[in-house]
Amino acid sequence: MILAMAGFAFEDLFIKMLSAYFPISEVIIILGFTGSVILLIIALLQRAPIIHKDLLNRHVISRTIFDLLGAVFFVTAIALTPLSSASAILQITPLLVTIGAAVFFRENVGWRRWSAVFVGFIGVLLILRPGFGGFMPASIFALLGAVFLAARDLATRAMKVKLPSVTIALYAFIAFGISGILIIPFNSAMIAPTSNQIMYFIGASTFGVIAYYSLVISSRIGEMSVISPFRYSRIVFAMLLAIIILGERPDSFTLIGATIIVASGLYTFIRESVLNKPQ
Repeated sequence: MILAMAGFAFEDLFIKMLSAYFPISEVIIILGFTGSVILLIIALLQRAPIIHKDLLNRHVISRTIFDLLGAVFFVTAIALTPLSSASAILQITPLLVTIGAAVFFRENVGWRRWSAVFVGFIGVLLILRPGFGGFMPASIFALLGAVFLAARDLATRAMKVKLPSVTIALYAFIAFGISGILIIPFNSAMIAPTSNQIMYFIGASTFGVIAYYSLVISSRIGEMSVISPFRYSRIVFAMLLAIIILGERPDSFTLIGATIIVASGLYTFIRESVLNKPQ
């Protein structure tokens, strides 16, 4: 799980650097279809089904749509806002999943976890600071990304199909690339990348695939109550990369807000593990 979070942080770093030279649509198109090719090769090597009737399952379709929307909004946030703040806001996703589980799956969420969710949103407000001078409207894209990624996780929980993870991921990446084509009219003209920039694209795609597979492996062989809290290591890697490589200097509000969000999420995980512990 820690390797997965480090991989996602490095992928975000490459995306941030590429967004300084290319329109967001071009970044999404190249990353989406490059990842699709890599996953297609992996699927063929594993002899996983490329076309299957379960791909038309409504939960699979919903998951794919939510996944691509979450990715588009978060990539946009990375391009338009500091990497440190975008990554911090993304950590609200597990708390949003808690809300969704209570609303859509009728899971019993007690006052302690509702309190943790409320405190977590206070952390988000500290980072966003709406109505104040430090407010960046583009940060809303990071929040929208977190909302759709939480919806993706809920759709994944509702899935009852036995499709291999690589097949589901393949179509998510294809949809992600197609979404980049759809937003071309809202972006500037596409630019031919240099050899160095091509290496950045390869780096982003490679780290993304490594991160995805590390996440799948950890989820399949580890207990969720144990490995889930390590998801928050992503914010540590993101902050370090943003400070060391990009020269960002997160202000005190961002650091305090990120700490509150992580603490709220960790408390939620701990509380869930206590409630689900066999008597």
